[in-house]
This record gives sequence, C-alpha cells and structure tokens, in this order.
Amino acid sequence: MKLEYRKAETGDISTLVHMLADDELGATREDTSEPLNPSYVDVFHEIERDANNELTVVECEGALVGMLQLTFIPYLTHTGSWRCLIEGVRIASGQRGKGLGTEMFRWAIARAKARGCSIVQLTSDKQRPEALRFYESIGFSATHEGFKLKVTDSKPTR
Repeated sequence: MKLEYRKAETGDISTLVHMLADDELGATREDTSEPLNPSYVDVFHEIERDANNELTVVECEGALVGMLQLTFIPYLTHTGSWRCLIEGVRIASGQRGKGLGTEMFRWAIARAKARGCSIVQLTSDKQRPEALRFYESIGFSATHEGFKLKVTDSKPTR
C-alpha cells in the first residue's frame, strides 16, 4: 500500500471534520453540519499561515485515508531544542487495522527529525485504550502526566 502525504487544502476541510467526528469522542465534540461551521475554515487558515504548523493528509490510491497535525515548538529546555507535537491523528474508519498508523508515524517522526526536533510528543485521551497501546507499540512511553483545562467562550485576542 503506497501512501502519499501532502499539505491539507481548503477543499479537504469537510472530509477532515467528518474524519475527526468518526469515533465516540469525536462525535460529541465536532460539528458535521452543512454548511460547515466557519470556525473550522478560520482555524484552517491560521494553521496554514503558521510556519510551525503542518496539517497533513494521507492518501492511498487517490482516497483520503488519514490525517495528522504536526506542531513544531521551540523550547529553552533540553539545551534549547525543538519538539514536534503530533495531534489530530485520524485514520478513515474503513482503513483502520491495515498498518496505516504505523506508516504515518514513521513519516511524522522522519519529518520531525528533518526539522531538527529532539523530542516527538503527543497526547491521547485516556478513554482510547487501543490508541494508548498503539503508541506504546511504536516506541512512545507514557513518561509524563498531562493536564488540560477546557476554557469555554474564549475569543482570540489577536
């Protein structure tokens, strides 16, 4: 199976939102109504403008089968280094269990190395035990405890 990686395009947004919504957790937090919620388009363009963010889609035989977002973050720690944060990883439901995730992560880690990152990190919801097992199977370690605070009704101050 030959995977092709490319930068996400505006025309992909609706498909990506549906992919994000295609599991128990995503179904409760994504808005798949049509017309598409304009917040998705606004944030897509913010990601597109940010040189340290890459929203990547994965295609196989012309079909969009996966997605992930890479965020490159400079840190003073670790002797002033860069990290790559991998988020928003999804594989189309009909394509799961075929090894695409492993291939996507190989690609993402190679991309992080090419950008000079010394650490690749990710978060995964504790309600996704299969995902947690998968990340450990490809070499990630749960070395830290993560915390999140949901802030509602916040508006950007830019």
